[in-house]
Formats: sequence, structure tokens, C-alpha cells
Amino acid sequence: MDTLRDTLSERQRAMLAEMGIRTHWLPRAKARLAKEKGPCQPDAAAPEARAAAPVLPPPAAARAEAAPAGPKAPARTPGTPEAPGTPEAPGTPEAPKAPARPEAPAASAQAVADMDWPALQTAVAQCQACGLCETRRQTVFGAGARQARWMVVGEAPGEQEDRQGQPFVGPAGKLLDAMLAAMGLSRHADDAIDALEKRAGQAGQGGQAGGPPAEGVYIANVLKCRPPANRNPQPDEVARCEPYLRRQVALVQPQVILAMGRFAVQSLLQTSEPIGRLRGRAHQYAGVPVIVTYHPSYLLRNPPDKARAWQDLCLALQVMREQTQP
Repeated sequence: MDTLRDTLSERQRAMLAEMGIRTHWLPRAKARLAKEKGPCQPDAAAPEARAAAPVLPPPAAARAEAAPAGPKAPARTPGTPEAPGTPEAPGTPEAPKAPARPEAPAASAQAVADMDWPALQTAVAQCQACGLCETRRQTVFGAGARQARWMVVGEAPGEQEDRQGQPFVGPAGKLLDAMLAAMGLSRHADDAIDALEKRAGQAGQGGQAGGPPAEGVYIANVLKCRPPANRNPQPDEVARCEPYLRRQVALVQPQVILAMGRFAVQSLLQTSEPIGRLRGRAHQYAGVPVIVTYHPSYLLRNPPDKARAWQDLCLALQVMREQTQP
């Protein structure tokens, strides 16, 4: 009977040798198998016998030879730091970082709440609380009578306002002046107390030609700086300017506020409702009645809505009468 070694092909012996398995022990395994199962089966059954033969672990030396070689750790050059990561090329200076724009500390809301007119105007002129300070020519603080029963609040300065430092100039400003004149108001008039005294004096004298003098009004914007390219104000910009507007309202002490434009309305009333849903009734800001209407710039683009704006002005006059009635 041929030995089991002879039944292995050259290819099989080569594979076993490559795996580190020696074949000198295979004849004894063949003899044990013959005692258990009798005479050897034909060559066709040889694979089953080979599969049933126990596979003994290879010697330690063979396992060492068959073990795959792992990646060798690179030798460390003397003086090379052992910290993980790829070290930077020696002598390469770190690129200097651009200095961040220092955020000038904005006056706190409490500090603004205690300011008088000169201090408030100085604080606005020096404000760097948001990025608009980098693109403005100048701040637009406000204009008109600083003691007035009426106050107009707009949205943000435009290009002409940024150049002149005054709110509501250009075509929109002219339309606003016409709207105020129809109500007996003017940004160039005296303070409210002086105007009322003059009206009372003229009434005692039977009146003068041309009607009573116009009453003063104070005009301000929600933002004190022009957004670049007249883009819409951002929420954080409105929030940083809000203490200034609140203090202006407290100093003027108006009895009625006219809020003109979507951003002015939404900022004062803290709402996202459109103007169309807010018109026709009085709202409140810091305890002062607020009447909502369209911005003059919008009315220049949409003349048919001037009729609705006139209705808003009439409502404002009615609220003022209710405020002054005993």
C-alpha cells in the first residue's frame, strides 16, 4: 500500500510547506486511519480521508515563519519629537493670523437707559457693536423736536441719509414731510410745549392768516447705520440698536408713535406679522400707542396705497385726541 505521502501531489505538498506544515508525520496518521476504517478506499475517497485527518498545529518555528510581517515602526532620528502626527518642516514659520477686528464694547442697556441727549448721541456716533460700523459714513441719530407729542420711527438709513446724517431725506423724505404737514406737523417746528403755547395765543387773538403753526415731531430710525447696498436689516443689528431707540422714546416722551415700514413695525412690536394685518388698530411700545403704516419709499413705488396710509394717519390723529382729552 502506498504511503499517504505518496498520495499528495507536488502542488499540495508545496502548499503545506508554504503554510509551515511538515509531512513526515502523515504516514503514521494513515496507519491509524487504516486500523479504524479498514483497507484504504480508492483514490476517489482519498480527499475524505485527508479531510478527516486531524490537523496538528505547526511547530513554533514554523508559526513564526508563517506569521505575516507587520509594519515596522520607523526608526526615530535622534532629536525628533515623539509626539504623534506629522511634524512640520523645520524652519517653516507659522503663517501670521490676520488680527480680528476688536469689538468695541457697546454701552450696556442699563448705561444707555441713564443717558441724556448729549451722552446718547455720542454713544451712537462711537458705536461699533456690529459690522455696520465698518461700512457707514456716519451714524444717523435722529432729527426734530426733542420734546414732542409725536414720534416717527423708520427702518434704516439709506444712501442719502448716510451722506447727510439726517433721517428721511430725498424723495421719501419729501413725501414724509407732506404727510406730516397734512397732520399739522413738521420736523422743523418748535417743541410741543412751544407749539401748543403759540396755538393758544393765536386762538386768543382770533387766529392769524395761514392757520396755526405746525407742531413739532421727532424722527428716528430703528438702525442708526446704513446697511450695505440698502439690504434688509439683520436681526442682530436691530437688537444691538434697540436700546438707543428705546432711550430716545423715553427722552422724547411721545404720546403717539408712527411706525413706518415692515422692519420698524416688526422691531417695535416684536412680531413677524405683515403690516396689512397690523393696520387699523393701536399697538403699544414702552407704554406708548403705536400706529402702523407704510414706509414713504414703499408708497413711492405703490401710489395706490397712499389712500391706506392716509387712513392710518387719520387713526393716529384720533388716538392723539383720545390721549389729550380730559
